[in-house]
Amino acid sequence: MCLAVPGKIVRVDGENAKVSFGGVVKDVSLVLCPEAREGDYCSVHVGMAQAIIDPVEAERVLEVLKELE
Repeated sequence: MCLAVPGKIVRVDGENAKVSFGGVVKDVSLVLCPEAREGDYCSVHVGMAQAIIDPVEAERVLEVLKELE
């Protein structure tokens, strides 16, 4: 089983992006999701954006993850 975590793209630089996960910013590859743009939410697994996701759904998942802390 694997877990993809939603994050918000804060900067795009070619095939890479800076993605914020609740304030923690990580480098993420956009190779699998080249249509992603700054401001989009994406699901990320092992440093790779897998898909653009709905912002409302992303926020809901982030809230649930925060509750689990």
